[in-house]
Amino acid sequence: MKRLPLVLVVLLLAGFRAHGASVPAITEVLGRPTHDSMTVNVRADADLEVYVEYGREPGHYDAATAPTTVAANQPVEIVMGDLVVDAQYVYRLRYRARGSSGGYDAVTEHTFQTQRGPGSTFTFALQGDSHPERARIMFNSDLYVQTLKAVAAERPDFYLTSGDDFSVDTLRVVNEATVAERYTLQLPYLGLVGQSSPLFLVNGNHEQAARYLLNGSADNVAVWAQNARNRYFPQPAPDGFYSGNSEVVPHIGLLRDYYAWEWGDALFVVIDPYWSSPVAVDNVFGDDSQRTRNLWDVTHGDAQYDWLKRTLEGSRAKWKFVFAHHVMGSGRGGIEVADDFEWGGRNRNGTPGFALNRPRWPMPIHQLLVANHVTIFFQGHDHLFARQELDGVVYQSLPNPADDTYTAFNADAYLSGDKFPNSGYVKVTVAPAAVNVDYVRMFLPKDERPPDQVSGMVQFSYSIPGQ
Repeated sequence: MKRLPLVLVVLLLAGFRAHGASVPAITEVLGRPTHDSMTVNVRADADLEVYVEYGREPGHYDAATAPTTVAANQPVEIVMGDLVVDAQYVYRLRYRARGSSGGYDAVTEHTFQTQRGPGSTFTFALQGDSHPERARIMFNSDLYVQTLKAVAAERPDFYLTSGDDFSVDTLRVVNEATVAERYTLQLPYLGLVGQSSPLFLVNGNHEQAARYLLNGSADNVAVWAQNARNRYFPQPAPDGFYSGNSEVVPHIGLLRDYYAWEWGDALFVVIDPYWSSPVAVDNVFGDDSQRTRNLWDVTHGDAQYDWLKRTLEGSRAKWKFVFAHHVMGSGRGGIEVADDFEWGGRNRNGTPGFALNRPRWPMPIHQLLVANHVTIFFQGHDHLFARQELDGVVYQSLPNPADDTYTAFNADAYLSGDKFPNSGYVKVTVAPAAVNVDYVRMFLPKDERPPDQVSGMVQFSYSIPGQ
């Protein structure tokens, strides 16, 4: 990225004027925050020339990126660099029609936060499976917008999704364009949060971004899905700030599917079985009858396990959070399945099976979380809010953000814990003394029933004190 001198920025701004062109539809999604940079993914429905100006105070911009071109409906990543650690910034996109000699117009100013320092108090937020393709079951567009606007008003440092936000396995026609549409469908929604809070995505089973589908060709649903994901949402790859998956996959490059970073006093770790397992982890694309009967065949893989072990053991963070779509990427429940297969070491019948099936792993994944004092394991997949605890690790299932039936799906799979129905989001406040988790409920206006059903109410809250 090339920065423009402040004098040049001032001269450019002095010459800006409205040029009478129609206003393009533009989405901005932040990602890959670090201690000194932030990436914004820009997509527009017209050919534009754009740049980003940014600074520390609202309305005042002391830096700008070099102008670049954006082709219609083709996203471009722009990096804002040379930032100050543990600081809030404002930024805004300037644009004009490509080839125009007129001035640049501006979109609304937004904010973002660079990496927090030790001892900081901050918040992040999460949603469960949004499933926008399930309009008749668990997705209401108005409720989704309402939820995401409420999250945006909280101004969390970042926002995580838990998978099944870009489901491709219900497409009637499957090709590169239709798969990409699953991702562009989310931009107007997730952009409501992502324009100020960087997005971190967790891979889900319905995305079908999975190794078992690779066939050596670029014309492949898994390739299309992962490339669309990385094209429209800036996700981390291993660098000086993030660690993660360093494998280069033909026709994709770096997957950006599992990764970790530190923020304040916390370690954040995203894991993914789908790109590691040689067999389908859950539903099989196009033919679910081929699902494996032996879940020892399903695996996070040696490379990811070794990386997870190094990451957890090498961090001195006070709080450790791990995120995945589900315990094993499949099944239902939380601690009910945490003892099984490579996650907990048992065979389906409850007998020991770990030493035989994972001879080079020193311990199952759950025991690895326990040994390294993981604070909370967050998962989606089950479409409800459920809090459980096993061996000192909280297992937190996340609610759907847009379910206007307000159902606690799969509640019968949870034999203990605190369970509540959809819809809403989870807000986590990380402080030196404790971590506080709030389940914030959301209802359509017509469904509010004060005082028990009111949007913005905290349905359930708990704290985890520091050790």
